[in-house]
Amino acid sequence: MTKLFFIRHGKTQWNLEGRYQGAHGDSPLLPSSYQEIKQLVNFLKKYQFGAIYSSPIQRARITATEIAKELPQQLQVQSVAGLREFDLGKMEGMKFSDVALKYPQELAAFRHHADQYQAKKIAGESFPELFQRMTPAIEQIVAAHPQENVLLVSHGAALCAEIRHLLGYSLADLRANGGLANTSTTILKTTTDEKFECLAWNKTDYLEREITASDIV
Repeated sequence: MTKLFFIRHGKTQWNLEGRYQGAHGDSPLLPSSYQEIKQLVNFLKKYQFGAIYSSPIQRARITATEIAKELPQQLQVQSVAGLREFDLGKMEGMKFSDVALKYPQELAAFRHHADQYQAKKIAGESFPELFQRMTPAIEQIVAAHPQENVLLVSHGAALCAEIRHLLGYSLADLRANGGLANTSTTILKTTTDEKFECLAWNKTDYLEREITASDIV
């Protein structure tokens, strides 16, 4: 049995501003995020990890590096391209409020009705395309770490979709129970029939502040 600890990166300036930052957009972590990563690690320290993997995008890579620095075991952050965020095309860098005006149908579908999302209209990446690159990457990580705990640091929209895909959700139900907060932990374990079971979803109770709307994607 492998346990996968999926971590969403720390909160960034664009998260605070309500901007889309996909595979190409990026902004620095907020100063407060570094303290929140330490609060996360205080929770993680009760586990022994075999490896830590990260999206190559800066906000995730820095989060993973800060986690690795604080863990008692010595782990080298390994970059995996398949863990990067959605390519959000024309929406990247735009405020949510501006996207709602310019691309209302695409925004509504992306956030609430994945089965209706037409990514090509905004020159972005579709949900099936995300699964085609992300699922094999995770399967390879599982194969490399049987019977171990593994950390994977990635992004809110990609993790929310991929985790529920691994759990067998349909496209229509991917957003049924909301999104993921910055610096959250979601834990899956493998089962004997090579499927996944969710042990914790969007865990943030180790953070010393209230979660706000700008934390959730």
